[in-house]
Amino acid sequence: MKIEFAPLNIPLRRRLQTASVVQWVFSFLALAQCCLAGFILLCLSRWWLLAALYAGWLYLDRDTPTTGGRRSQWVRRWAIWQYFRDYFPISLIKTVDLDPKHNYLFGFHPHGVLVAGAFGNFCTEASGFATLFPGLTPYLLMLPFWFRVPFFRDYIMCGGLVSSEKSSASYIASHPGGGHVAVVAVGGAPESLEARPGALTLQVLKRKGFIKLALKHGAQLVPVFSFGENELFDQMENPAGSPLRRIQESLQKVMGVALPLFHARGVFQYSFGLLPYRKPIHTVVGRPIPVVQTPSPSREDIDALHKLYMEGLGQLFEEHKGNYGIPEDKHLTFI
Repeated sequence: MKIEFAPLNIPLRRRLQTASVVQWVFSFLALAQCCLAGFILLCLSRWWLLAALYAGWLYLDRDTPTTGGRRSQWVRRWAIWQYFRDYFPISLIKTVDLDPKHNYLFGFHPHGVLVAGAFGNFCTEASGFATLFPGLTPYLLMLPFWFRVPFFRDYIMCGGLVSSEKSSASYIASHPGGGHVAVVAVGGAPESLEARPGALTLQVLKRKGFIKLALKHGAQLVPVFSFGENELFDQMENPAGSPLRRIQESLQKVMGVALPLFHARGVFQYSFGLLPYRKPIHTVVGRPIPVVQTPSPSREDIDALHKLYMEGLGQLFEEHKGNYGIPEDKHLTFI
């Protein structure tokens, strides 16, 4: 394989962009393991009392990830996130104003490999969420497992990440006075196994839990499509039914997280590595779908709203795909 090295005279600005993405990929893939190892070492050292005090804090603070988390505007506004945004670059597009008197449930599509668009737009202020949607506070839902990792949990909550448990989503969707946004990557971990350039397959047909949640609390549904999300990484071929896919699906059922075997570019060369390609991400926030609060929704209620949601998502994609280089004959596939 021929290796294409990066030129030596790259501007400092681009070097900083690459460095910001290196730390983000490290945070996503290895920071939790490092935090856990650090905690264990602390327990075995002469500073074990600090570990014991922190363990007591974890117990007292155990409900925070399911009750809105503990965000830090200072962390969300770190300058490093601006370099992260410009690496791809990432942009957030508003189609209509959203009334802050309501609570919302954003359905984010597609999941992609590392959900870069959702993180950049909803866990930082780099793309200007607060300016585009004044009065709204976004919360990105993440697997509960990660909020049990010492130190790591506190870091991710600073960005507005919260547990994806049902009680957590309900807390956000039912916030008195409105103004809260629960952002759900609807396809979840299984959809990441489909993420590769050109992929337009979304796992939506059987995903109805978020629909039921919206009905129970009267939160308005908003389809969100992130153009370019699947263009960031290549992935080893894993068609449905293949040995690799069966192994990945089995591990996903056991561990709760998918393990896509992805690759893209490196730090000093463009031929292989775990850094994403420099491909633009355009995250388009669609029109809200009004929801009438139904404390005990029937299956018919859920199916009817689910159908409206898929229609709204399909319409959002069709209206904007031409702006972002997707051919007219390409359409979403729901599975």
